[in-house]
Amino acid sequence: MPLADEIDAPDALRSRLRKLGLERRDDLVLHLPLRYEDETRVTAIGDAPFGVPLQLEVLVHEVSVRLAPRRQLLVQVSDASNAGHDLLLLRFLSFYGSQQRALEAARDDHQRLRVFGEIRDGFLGPEMVHPRYRVWRADEALPSSLTPVYPTTAGLAQSALRKLIARALAAADLGESLDAAWCSRHALPSFAAAVSLLHSPPPDVSAAALQNRSHPAWRRVKFDELLAQQLSLRRAYLARRRKGAPVLPASASLAKRLQDALPFALTGAQQRVVAEIAADLKQPYPMQRLLQGDVGCGKTIVAALAVCQAAEAGFQTAFMAPTEILAEQHYLKLRAWFEPLGVDVVCLSARLGAGLRRATQRQAATTAQLVVGTHALIQEGLDFSRLGLAIVDEQHRFGVVQRLDLRRKGVNPHQLMMSATPIPRTLAMSYYADLDVSVIDELPAGRSPVRTRLFSATRRDEVVAAVRAVVAAGRQAYWVCPLIEESAKLELQAALDTYAALSEELADLRIGLVHGRLRSQEKAAVMAAFVAAEVDVLVATTVIEVGVDVPNASLMVIEHAERFGLAQLHQLRGRVGRGSHDSHCVLLYQQPLSALARARLKIIFEHRDGFEIARQDLQLRGPGELVGSRQSGVPLLRYADLDSDGELVEMAQQMAAQLLRDDPECVSRHLRRWLGSREELLKA
Repeated sequence: MPLADEIDAPDALRSRLRKLGLERRDDLVLHLPLRYEDETRVTAIGDAPFGVPLQLEVLVHEVSVRLAPRRQLLVQVSDASNAGHDLLLLRFLSFYGSQQRALEAARDDHQRLRVFGEIRDGFLGPEMVHPRYRVWRADEALPSSLTPVYPTTAGLAQSALRKLIARALAAADLGESLDAAWCSRHALPSFAAAVSLLHSPPPDVSAAALQNRSHPAWRRVKFDELLAQQLSLRRAYLARRRKGAPVLPASASLAKRLQDALPFALTGAQQRVVAEIAADLKQPYPMQRLLQGDVGCGKTIVAALAVCQAAEAGFQTAFMAPTEILAEQHYLKLRAWFEPLGVDVVCLSARLGAGLRRATQRQAATTAQLVVGTHALIQEGLDFSRLGLAIVDEQHRFGVVQRLDLRRKGVNPHQLMMSATPIPRTLAMSYYADLDVSVIDELPAGRSPVRTRLFSATRRDEVVAAVRAVVAAGRQAYWVCPLIEESAKLELQAALDTYAALSEELADLRIGLVHGRLRSQEKAAVMAAFVAAEVDVLVATTVIEVGVDVPNASLMVIEHAERFGLAQLHQLRGRVGRGSHDSHCVLLYQQPLSALARARLKIIFEHRDGFEIARQDLQLRGPGELVGSRQSGVPLLRYADLDSDGELVEMAQQMAAQLLRDDPECVSRHLRRWLGSREELLKA
């Protein structure tokens, strides 16, 4: 027996519905149309414009099958009200014998057909290709509302979906979950009125307002969706605050010694964020903070000062990075800072041999105060004795489950997630409402701005000459190979070919090569040589996208830049300009450029601010891809648009805070309608 709110349907149908995420009546109510078709009126063939979806009422005159140049069914029809005049050809390029027989029967019995489609100018005159049609009785009334067209899946016809949704609308509780007076003040219709109109709009409603989702009914649905997301995330946030966590008091002795030993002073933004994190770590509930900042803003030293607070309190820190190169870079930097202060730092990665790995795991479990590593930190066999702080760098590269696994290595440790991919404000407000967010919005003094230049691949020789000039001046260069998403094998070959070509063109220079297929020890050796200035030009795939810090490198060449996303281009550009030397990023592109590639290159050329780049990236791609693995733990927005609905996001934030404080029953009712059991996803 299905539960009261489950969809009552045969198992095969329920299986298809589950593919669309439809398991409850409320899911059907909230499964809104993609578009609409107007079957409320009939147009005469003589009055019908070309290229516009419309409905005709016709009589069949002739049915024939043409065999060449390809088999197709041709049906000649005329207006039912003006038989024999204003002829139209219906063309079916694929058909069943039963269709042919049904149309022949309609011809013989003088049955009327209602036909829906677009008329075009064909070889034999006006025609419709593959129209939708059905026999229509003369006394049958026209529909009183537009016909919805829903997202569907194979084996689930629109007609079946419409019946299920109509049944759900009749049976589901469409009662109001918000204060009616508040909705009226903000020009939002009732929930019942909004969904009823969107499933069955009258023919006089503005087609443009429905299509661009600006109609008040759409605003209500989008607001409710944003409110459900805000409520679920904030409720998860409050639930975490009821958990006990290690209290890490800030004596500041170790932190002061570290800062005194640094060759630079913290920026004002870094000092502000350090204070926010220090205050969190002193609390008896787990910190959940996202630290975001542009490339090169100095997030690592901020994290290191949090490590000081944990170490002084007698707790361990786990520092997880997405790649071995990045983990190795962090380890070398953190060890150089901490070893003089007596802090025990170890690195755990897949490149360690079995014996050394076991020894490092034992050290991590006992004496180590800071354990740096990759996914190896969350594998079986590693147990921390007193894990108080978990730091996740480039957090968007990890999935929800991986972040949860790291947290489970301790008893509700504090968690600091870092990202060098800036997140636009509305996106952060929506997708990260369960986190405290700190932003480093200031670059350290002495960083040279990186000049970006665009070169067509036909000018590659000029770029090679620029590399030679940079090395002659005592600097180093990166040359990043094309991104080939569909084939790691082809991407590797591109790197090998580029390395071979540059080794020949720059035979007097020292060329290094690093890519994802190299063994860990080989990658580490090449990177160490580049850091030590024993390699002039580093040919690489995107394994060097994040974390690599070589102040002497002043030129970044990105080949086939049109294949990269904006976040990747910005990250790669951030590998240079880390010292005081004039730095350049050359984007080599291949013609012809698609409109999207042209737009991306224009944005990266015109802007250096990562937050502005991220904002424009949001406009180009939408939030889904920008949020990345975070999607695994947050119900996605289906209807709200974060670029155009920023006002609704702020309204939803304010309403969520009020409801969580004053009306928990309303919160539960609203979340049941929108999420059902999916709220359990919000665990990371």
